[in-house]
Amino acid sequence: MSSHRHSKKRRYAAWAAAGAAVVAGAGAAAQNSMAATTWPAQKTFTGRAFDTCAAPSLNAMKAWHTGFYGAAAVYIGGKNRGCSQPNLTASWVKSVSTVGWKLIPLYVGAQPSCQTGSSPEKLTAATAASLGATDGADAVAKASALGMKAGSPIYLDMESYDVTNKACNDAVLTYVRAFDKALHAKTYRTGYYGFTSSSAKAVATATDKTDLPGNLWYALWDKKNTTTTDWPWGATQFTGHSRAHQYMVNSKESRGGYTITVDRDAWDAPVAITG
Repeated sequence: MSSHRHSKKRRYAAWAAAGAAVVAGAGAAAQNSMAATTWPAQKTFTGRAFDTCAAPSLNAMKAWHTGFYGAAAVYIGGKNRGCSQPNLTASWVKSVSTVGWKLIPLYVGAQPSCQTGSSPEKLTAATAASLGATDGADAVAKASALGMKAGSPIYLDMESYDVTNKACNDAVLTYVRAFDKALHAKTYRTGYYGFTSSSAKAVATATDKTDLPGNLWYALWDKKNTTTTDWPWGATQFTGHSRAHQYMVNSKESRGGYTITVDRDAWDAPVAITG
């Protein structure tokens, strides 16, 4: 996930530059626009997770369930999703959940116009609100079809962009808010993946927090398996099981005869409700 939306080949070229516990309960920073709704109890995973471009086969997931990783991120949709997902079906979700895996739904939505590189779907100031609403509704539909129930989080993938470009940054925040409102309308929790130097920074430092994500997954490739000691913003932000940290990328690992190149994540945040 060093560059989520790219194909596997482009993914590695583009960015060449703890015990586990599951907790059922609130366990997250308050999500805006949620107060009037009765929400399902949150499922929280605390431990080490991995993400990789294409969901591995069921046999690979069984072989990899050794205790080192307890959760896996999967790309459920988005026009900028880089890899095909032949394994990612409702049956696969049910089977890997039965094995014991916790799943992290990730949606590669529209990317900003000021971002370098090309994307099939880009947002502008004029289209940000409508695209955010449409993509948010699509993300819920994709998660639901996979058996990820209401109360699950969906993490919106926003790659690096020039946050000093105010017009572009404002458009991104408009898109994110519309995306999150669409999730809340269907009782799905909001999450966000981004870089500490850009896309995550934009959300964490925004003055107006209205309808911004309740859970933040930050990319900081310092090889530190933590969500606290290298947290770059205020200590009171995203507390209560609302943080995840992508700390290492492009790690080629073998378990049980299956070799997969993954990114490593320190996780202390919501995961999908399945089963």
